[in-house]
Amino acid sequence: MIKSTSISLCIAAAWSITVSSQAQNLVSIFSTAKNYDATYQAALAQFEANRFKANQSMAGILPNVNFSTNSSRSLLDYTPDNYFVNPVDRSKDVIPFMRYYGTHVATLTAVQPLYRPAIYDVYLQGKKQLAQSVAQLVASEQDLLVRVTQAYFDVLASSDSLKSIKAQKQAVAEQLASAKRNFEVGTATITDSREAEARYDLILAQEISGENDLRIKKLFLDQLVGIKNIQPSILKKNAAIENTTPSDIEAWVAVSEQAHPSILNARLALDIATLEVDKAKSAHLPTIDLQASMAGTRNLDGTATSGTSSLGTHVFIKSVAVLMNVPLFQGYSTQNRVLETVELENKARYDFEGAKRSAAQSTRSAFYNVVSGIGQVKALNAAERSSLLALEANQLGYTVGVRINIDVLNSQSQLYQTQRDLAKAKYDVLVGGLKLKQANGTLKPEDLQSLNALLDEANN
Repeated sequence: MIKSTSISLCIAAAWSITVSSQAQNLVSIFSTAKNYDATYQAALAQFEANRFKANQSMAGILPNVNFSTNSSRSLLDYTPDNYFVNPVDRSKDVIPFMRYYGTHVATLTAVQPLYRPAIYDVYLQGKKQLAQSVAQLVASEQDLLVRVTQAYFDVLASSDSLKSIKAQKQAVAEQLASAKRNFEVGTATITDSREAEARYDLILAQEISGENDLRIKKLFLDQLVGIKNIQPSILKKNAAIENTTPSDIEAWVAVSEQAHPSILNARLALDIATLEVDKAKSAHLPTIDLQASMAGTRNLDGTATSGTSSLGTHVFIKSVAVLMNVPLFQGYSTQNRVLETVELENKARYDFEGAKRSAAQSTRSAFYNVVSGIGQVKALNAAERSSLLALEANQLGYTVGVRINIDVLNSQSQLYQTQRDLAKAKYDVLVGGLKLKQANGTLKPEDLQSLNALLDEANN
């Protein structure tokens, strides 16, 4: 028979842990994953690219300075037409000649926009786009945080399930041995042995499935973090699962409208679309630039129009000008561009409203999932205590002959199933708390500290 002490030993075996120097907490694993995860690194690279792209938009409002230079060498071959008409009477004035001369030209030009509304709108759009990339990077970090935490607790849940199966296997093996002994002495029928054997074979199949599930969960976590054979730190035995704070669901929703990355991104997209309308309308306006230039020309051996004995010359030209360009008619292109951007602005406004509704819905769903999970944890705690008492009562009844072997086996199965469900419910609540903060946009890496406090880092 399995005594109460045997039951306690089996239960303890289900949740027993072994010391491992490789046990790692969530903070260290997440820190490693940030440097390894390809999705997050791609988002980080995109952020850096957008940062440099935003800096490019400043070029339109800053001076534009250019320097150009060229050097040339020419051959002047001079032959008057009358030289061939009257070859007998050729004076010295009509004698043909050949002469080389060269030119070096250098020009420095600076243009400062004075009035260009469109390029200032581009500059403002660049700043908005940079803010968008920040929101997108935050969203990527939040997604990685949840993925790592989910994978972390999936390994723990699978490990707990396998430990429970092994403990149940040991208990069923003891029950099978007891049934065989009772059958041999004539105090039980062969049915008890057959039932215990069937239950033992079923547990063996569950053990194989559990080992494979744990292996897959570990591989996924290893691939996510980039470290092999990670040993997550388990939850403390008396880890408290707290209620959500604040307890008012509308308070969570209200925060999402100000903090959620997708809402911030949509709001910035609307601002960019509004600036695009302003930029399109500014195509009707004139532009004014200030231009300053200095050009230097060096003529070597004269020029094409100077005499053959001309010496080289230097010519410098300095100028300052105000240039104004007034658009008059571009074939209705500007008018249609304005209409296009107005409709795109309307689309961005609807996208913004849709983002707010989606975030509110996600926040409410995540909130109710956490509340429901906390209720399940409380109920399963009570069910575990009841299942343990039921198992002890069935074993006592089996001893005195008022219960049969299948009653004991069913009680054992119910107890271990309750323990697995309880552990899984705790993990779901902890991950659900992070998903709730992700849903309303307030999730930060610092939130892992509160989960770390629930982990037993000394054991694994």
